[in-house]
Amino acid sequence: MSRLSEKPSESLIACDPASLSPEFSLEQRRTLLRIAHEAILSTLERRSFPDAPPFPAGLSEPRGVFTTLYLHGDLPGELHRELRGCVGYAAPIAPLYRAVAETARAAAFEDSRFLPVTKEEALKLEVSLSVLSRLFPIHPEAVEVGRHGLLISDGARRGLLLPQVPVEHGWDRETFLEQICRKAGLPLDAWRKAATIEAFTAEVFGDADVEKSR
Repeated sequence: MSRLSEKPSESLIACDPASLSPEFSLEQRRTLLRIAHEAILSTLERRSFPDAPPFPAGLSEPRGVFTTLYLHGDLPGELHRELRGCVGYAAPIAPLYRAVAETARAAAFEDSRFLPVTKEEALKLEVSLSVLSRLFPIHPEAVEVGRHGLLISDGARRGLLLPQVPVEHGWDRETFLEQICRKAGLPLDAWRKAATIEAFTAEVFGDADVEKSR
């Protein structure tokens, strides 16, 4: 599901970012979502993705980001949406605008759970972006469901879940910790033992949020 950076430990900071206020303006959100859609369409149309124009520092600094794609049902008025791809970088290995383009393309065409997105589907995709804070060490009892995403690692095994995942599934803190172990292919109680647990916060926004603001 996810494309993790090769060396996430290099991006550690010591403490939890305190602020939960939105980091990105409405216009910045629109720009990033537009980049995601354009990256997918340019690949399908076999044309080069245009060089990025100068961006404010907030969109040019390296950040981790996950791009999630959804496809709505075909029936008129149908609200159900299905996951169509999700790929991301946990660590800040590229400028945010480029990371969005790369993860959008990978979510559309390289997520091994799905067939590549078609041109017809691309025109109906809903994009959601999760821009990650830097990773920081966290004690299990400090994990807050709905606020923290988690990255667990033990040797070569790693697993990551975004902050919204436990909320969507109705998990409590202990279940969240067990499920991140499962994602990494570790015993469910590995979080109690030698595994390393790192956390991050995420600012999550998508096409639906931008449309509501028009």
